[in-house]
Amino acid sequence: MSAFLAQMLSEAGVPVARNAFLKPQAPPYIVYVFSHSNNFSADSKVYLKRNNYQVELYTEKKDIALEEKLEGIFDSHGLVYEKAETYLESEKLVEVIYEIQLIGGQNNAG
Repeated sequence: MSAFLAQMLSEAGVPVARNAFLKPQAPPYIVYVFSHSNNFSADSKVYLKRNNYQVELYTEKKDIALEEKLEGIFDSHGLVYEKAETYLESEKLVEVIYEIQLIGGQNNAG
């Protein structure tokens, strides 16, 4: 599932890493982090895996075009997302966080 997510996020055309980069990156870049699972289960068995991720976009300034591109990627893969934004004063970066959920083997689009 992580490989699917990395491949999907790479469509944005910026560097992508899971959890963190090994070396510092110049913005813009994306980091994705597993947040938690929210599986559907019954009778002591998981019937549907639902894994939640945070996709973090870092830019030097607000980049609406890149955000729209990333949201278009989510849309094209049938992913529902929630979005939050903050300015990281210590890093001098804008952080846009998307919360997404991958269902089953890859996503909820099939």
